[in-house]
Amino acid sequence: MKRLLDLVISILGIIVLSPLLIYIAIRVKLDSKGNVFYKQKRVGVNGTEFYLYKFRTMCIGADKKDLLTYGCTDTRITKFGRWLRKYKLDELPQLFNVLSGEMSIVGPRPEVPKYVSLYSKEQKEILKVRPGITDIASIKFISENDILAGQQEPEQYYINHIMPEKIRLNTVFITDPTIGNYFRIIALTIKKIAAQ
Repeated sequence: MKRLLDLVISILGIIVLSPLLIYIAIRVKLDSKGNVFYKQKRVGVNGTEFYLYKFRTMCIGADKKDLLTYGCTDTRITKFGRWLRKYKLDELPQLFNVLSGEMSIVGPRPEVPKYVSLYSKEQKEILKVRPGITDIASIKFISENDILAGQQEPEQYYINHIMPEKIRLNTVFITDPTIGNYFRIIALTIKKIAAQ
């Protein structure tokens, strides 16, 4: 049932939002040099790696300096990219990841291989479900970049504090994957973004 909902929502989302997707693509291209889309290798269900797609919000090669971003003042972020990130519109191309079956609308956010390699045996349980565009952890840590910007050692803070808490929060949906919880998380996400 969850997969059917993912298909219906992703197809409808792509169709309804197609004018916005085209507008964003044009703006990204005009805003700075580089591709419209940014792809990054992430770890999905059962440890299978796949490419997650976003609208590009940073200068070309920015991820070679650091995998994490630090606040809205991070100089690697483009002018238009800041606006996209604020309202999470850079995540919209992941509807195609959902359509292809690599992701779900609701599920644990897929992590990069570097950080998954640090998971404990218990934390790796999170890889038994399909990753998603949004989850409880995404709602709580919607300002994650700003939190990291205030740390002396942001990557270590992410590894030692944020990442374990995200995994803990994600078990909420994993242990209660009901349709009601599915729509509750979607509604909470929309509410949180609208309040930005």
